[in-house]
Amino acid sequence: MKALTHPSRAGLRIESVLDAMANPTRLRIIDRLAHGEELTCSTTLPDVSPSTASRHWNVLREAGVLHARREGRIILHSLRRKDLDARFPGLLDSVLAAVRDSPAAHAVDGDNL
Repeated sequence: MKALTHPSRAGLRIESVLDAMANPTRLRIIDRLAHGEELTCSTTLPDVSPSTASRHWNVLREAGVLHARREGRIILHSLRRKDLDARFPGLLDSVLAAVRDSPAAHAVDGDNL
């Protein structure tokens, strides 16, 4: 099994974080994870193909936006809120507020932001 790697808090780069957040589907993921629970790919993006969902999860993990851990065959994802808030104060709250204020953010296909 491929190891799940994550950048350190100090290794988080604003360009990578913003790039990862610049996609409507990934914003849906961030919004769902913001409630503090761990989620799986299928419970978070049931309407997205597994290969596409996997790509979105990987982009977010590699940018340092989320943490992924294996539990058996399942990968559980959680938001790296403490790391993001420490490195970029206010960024995550601003992004989440903008997502929640956008009626298109909760569209079924998630691509109408």
